[in-house]
Amino acid sequence: MISRTVTLPAGRAGLIGDLTLPPDARALVLFAHGSGSSRQSPRNREVAAGLRTAGLGTLLIDLLTEEEERQDARTAELRFDISLLGRRLVAALDWLAREPDTSGLPVVLFGASTGAGAALAAAAQRPDRVRAVVSRGGRPDLAGDALDAVRAPVLLIVGGRDAHVLRLNEEAARRLPVPTALHVVPGATHLFEEPGALDQVTEAARQWCDEQIRTAPGR
Repeated sequence: MISRTVTLPAGRAGLIGDLTLPPDARALVLFAHGSGSSRQSPRNREVAAGLRTAGLGTLLIDLLTEEEERQDARTAELRFDISLLGRRLVAALDWLAREPDTSGLPVVLFGASTGAGAALAAAAQRPDRVRAVVSRGGRPDLAGDALDAVRAPVLLIVGGRDAHVLRLNEEAARRLPVPTALHVVPGATHLFEEPGALDQVTEAARQWCDEQIRTAPGR
């Protein structure tokens, strides 16, 4: 098991991430956290741990620097800057492509809340690097016109009691020009805090990753 803290260059910023690779990892899942969160998001970390037991590597990164996080805590502006967050994810994808331990692994982007919009924006910019996208309680609508340029299959996971976000995901699913699945977790709210809800998220994401890795061209 490889587990280390890494620093990823992203323009003038250095982004901190936690990289974990189980033996013989089949793919790597790059997590994009949501509004006001960080790589320490307990929900993302729980899902990441579950995916690692299925042989998938994980990289959880802070999309904002410490200074930017302090600014965002005051203004709540940067968390909705999908252009900035998307560029940061593209930088992470490029870093993974250069690193010996990860360069040969297919990458799945996993976005939560506003991070889902950034994940879709990054997938549109790096179609050759992103095998699939997973959104948890996400805001795919925030990707804007990038939705039309996404080439990777997309899984949208939404809580059944998260009515507004569910409607936004249904609209995005109709717009995305790729194979798209909408998985509704019955009784779950936006943060999937209900007993067993995150387990369902993890299992749906694992199955999606397995399917997309297995059916990828050339395999």
